[in-house]
Amino acid sequence: MRCDKFLNAVNITKRRAVAEDMLACKVVYINDVAAKKAKEVKVGDIIEIKYLERSDKFKVLQIPTTKSTPKSKMDEYVEKLSDEG
Repeated sequence: MRCDKFLNAVNITKRRAVAEDMLACKVVYINDVAAKKAKEVKVGDIIEIKYLERSDKFKVLQIPTTKSTPKSKMDEYVEKLSDEG
């Protein structure tokens, strides 16, 4: 699944447009490499979002098969690894 779709589908971002902006500004990293919106996300990847004063890391547990998932099921798709900053 494309990175922008994944971020939106698992509720890391509220809208896909927000995910696209974050990717364009190079604040989203997959396995320590700045990601582009078409980058494919795979199980086991580490996604890091670097904000101004902190960063969030997520490990991909599975890829959703639907366009969106309930926020309550977010833990099935990603594991939050850390809050830094």
